[in-house]
Amino acid sequence: MAAPVYRTLPVKQAMNRVSAPGMPFEWSLNPYRGCWHGCAFCYARATHTFLGLTADDSFQHQIHTKDDAPRALRDQLERLWHRSRGDVAVFQRKTGLIAVGTATDPYQPVEGKRQLTRRCLEVLADYPVRVTITTRSPLILRDLDVLARLRPVAIHISVHTLDPHIWRSLEPGSPPPHRRLETIRGLVQHGLPAGAFVAPMLPKLTDDDATLHHLGQALAEAGARFAVPSMLRLADEVKPWFLHVLRQAFPRVVPLYEALYRGRQYPPAAWVDQVLARAERILAQYGLNTRSYEHHEHAPQERMMATEDKHSKSVQLLLPI
Repeated sequence: MAAPVYRTLPVKQAMNRVSAPGMPFEWSLNPYRGCWHGCAFCYARATHTFLGLTADDSFQHQIHTKDDAPRALRDQLERLWHRSRGDVAVFQRKTGLIAVGTATDPYQPVEGKRQLTRRCLEVLADYPVRVTITTRSPLILRDLDVLARLRPVAIHISVHTLDPHIWRSLEPGSPPPHRRLETIRGLVQHGLPAGAFVAPMLPKLTDDDATLHHLGQALAEAGARFAVPSMLRLADEVKPWFLHVLRQAFPRVVPLYEALYRGRQYPPAAWVDQVLARAERILAQYGLNTRSYEHHEHAPQERMMATEDKHSKSVQLLLPI
């Protein structure tokens, strides 16, 4: 694959308010736009159209770095802290849940050099915030020291198949599935609440019983604290590229996808409900919680230690171990 082109994207604020109904978080944080992992199904490909680009492989090869994100994040959090008059409860209501890595992988290869994600997490660790992180990369293990301070509510490692052909065909630049399992194991061994987003589930490719049993067993052996399945979403901007890739690698299933996603971003609701219910039932057989960890009954609410560092304003959340 050709090397990506990196461009700096100026930012005035690092966190973006999420107002879409049904979303489980209030703010998103993405230090990069575009992603070297190049997942053909990635819904975030559509965000490249906001820059006058297309949702094809330019998403993988034209990557924008938000070099000012750590500074902008501190400024943003400091303003929220000031408006909260130093009241932790008020501040936490204003910040809600902050999701890192919603529109691009925060630990894609460029992070190894730029360290924008690490620097953003260092900022977040100075405040009493609730944070989730989503990634496919073992590079997150580099930041165990920061994660120990931050104590994220959940770390989601995306893994939806162990099949090497499916992985390499549809996620050409991403780490292999076995490395993601090792990442879950490493995070959990350090007391962090890590599990899997079994996403996206791909009709007739990764949603069969054998695949789900294989994945469920592997996740359980890795110590995953949860495994949350979700169905493939195909935004209008993403659909042409995904079908193009599918025709090259799995032409036999293309007619099915054209039928399931004709005029819609998801298959019919009744079909999705049936598939997800079956997936949850299978994953649960391996002792895996199929709800995202931040909504688990044992996830931390606002139970905090009484001591507060008056300099860093950090409050240690009591996480279940």
